Amino acid sequence: MNRYKWNGEYDIPSRGYTCGYCNRPLASAKGWLGQWLSDGNIRAYVFICHHCTGPTYIDHEGHQWPGIVFGNPVSDIPEKDVANLYNEARCATGAGAYTAAVLGCRKLLMHIAVAKGASAGQTFASYVDWLIANHYISRDAEEWVDHIRTKGNEANHEITIMSADDAKDLLTFCEMLLKTIFELPAVIRRKLAKPTP
Repeated sequence: MNRYKWNGEYDIPSRGYTCGYCNRPLASAKGWLGQWLSDGNIRAYVFICHHCTGPTYIDHEGHQWPGIVFGNPVSDIPEKDVANLYNEARCATGAGAYTAAVLGCRKLLMHIAVAKGASAGQTFASYVDWLIANHYISRDAEEWVDHIRTKGNEANHEITIMSADDAKDLLTFCEMLLKTIFELPAVIRRKLAKPTP
């Protein structure tokens, strides 16, 4: 990752936050202060992350840009499109684009099914049925898939705006599904492949 040198950065009052670029918690004291022209009061800050040097804007109401990426990374996803789509949904949630995140989770289920062997060009419902029939989704998790189906259909076919809770719920399930299908099997394969001392 490239790091930036910011010309003219200043020592400012320290503030704790989580960086929207590297997703690490920090308390930065470097950056710039933003004053309102009307009263001269400090109303905004741009903090510089001391891990990655990314700039974060925090306004007078505490809103942060870029927002915190929601969820956790998942490793060992061999299909780049699946990994990219999951990360897009995480970033959309961090940016407050909750309807886009819900639609991304819906699409993610379709990509997972195709990555595991389902035929391309099917309907969303057929991909969900395929994941269940092929035991990628357990019987106890079927209610979650139905929840994704319902929320995804609302976001896709109705004039409905999704909430932060909607996006976070669906991403939490998708993260668990990706870890179960891709990451955990890869971890155990590596463990079993290591020669015993």
